[in-house]
Amino acid sequence: MHIQETFRALADPTRREILLHLSRQQMTIGEVTEKFDITRAAVKKHLNILEEGQLISVHVQGRERINRLEAQGLSAVSDWIGYFDQFWDQHLGALKNAVENSENAKRQAIKGKI
Repeated sequence: MHIQETFRALADPTRREILLHLSRQQMTIGEVTEKFDITRAAVKKHLNILEEGQLISVHVQGRERINRLEAQGLSAVSDWIGYFDQFWDQHLGALKNAVENSENAKRQAIKGKI
């Protein structure tokens, strides 16, 4: 079920942008809120969903809650998407062969006319 929660977290553009900010540095809820034109409560909700998707972790530092990107949380998504690379490889290989065959046929036709 972890991958389901991760995809849910990634489905929202605001959450993806939050991840980009956290990829550059750890941030408090207040610091994240400053980057967006939404309420602190809305940011907190987005952060909770990102945490449920195991894309961020929250660490208490004094009175602050520090949000940190957990890049390994993306590995399940990467693995899932990576599975489909084989289909791209097959289709791109077939396209390459078709183009090469077409070029060879053109060369043969030109040689036949000369």
